[in-house]
Amino acid sequence: MTNAGDLNAGDAALQRSFPTVMVPRHEPVAPIVAAGERLLIGENGMFIEIDLPWLSVVRRIAHYTVPTAVPYGHVVEATVLRCGAVPPHLIGKFVEMARAAHPMETGAWVVWNGQTRQFRVAAVRVISRDTGWLHYESPDLSPNEYRVIDCHSHGAHPAFFSSTDNEDDCHDTKFAFVVGHCASPVPSMPMRPCAKGIFEDVERVPSSWYAAARQKESQKEVA
Repeated sequence: MTNAGDLNAGDAALQRSFPTVMVPRHEPVAPIVAAGERLLIGENGMFIEIDLPWLSVVRRIAHYTVPTAVPYGHVVEATVLRCGAVPPHLIGKFVEMARAAHPMETGAWVVWNGQTRQFRVAAVRVISRDTGWLHYESPDLSPNEYRVIDCHSHGAHPAFFSSTDNEDDCHDTKFAFVVGHCASPVPSMPMRPCAKGIFEDVERVPSSWYAAARQKESQKEVA
């Protein structure tokens, strides 16, 4: 058995940055001291807990395959959206950006300021793009800003999450959002929460987002 003090510097740093906690059976588990991630070992499996200024999430990542009695507490999955709901008009703003770029792809982030508690749309810096792909650099954020929604468009194509999107999203904690059929008065718009490789399907984005994205008749006439 290796004691914590016997670990090499690399493993010790990794365990400090991503610790494992045995969940108590008779009292609440101690909260995370600072923003970050940890594993929770409970009687009902292994869970990842992600604690960020804008979001707290607990999700099960492993079940036990044998009926061994594990003497720890029960863990409950949870989601707390600390930043609150994203204003629909910001979704409408990104849809306008997607229509302006059509048939090319484009991207932006919806970010939240933990100090002012305000949202804004931050455009990515496009390096190159086409009708089926987008290469970009992340936007500049202030120290108090956090990415909440990672948005990109699919031009004339349907909105969906591709294998490339899966690869790009698997290391992040965010909401991923795609706009497709960008020339349509009502584009296609799937969204999913992403948490370190966990992708959860959302059947339909909020109706207020569709209302904000709807292209008005006057706009179509000008176009």
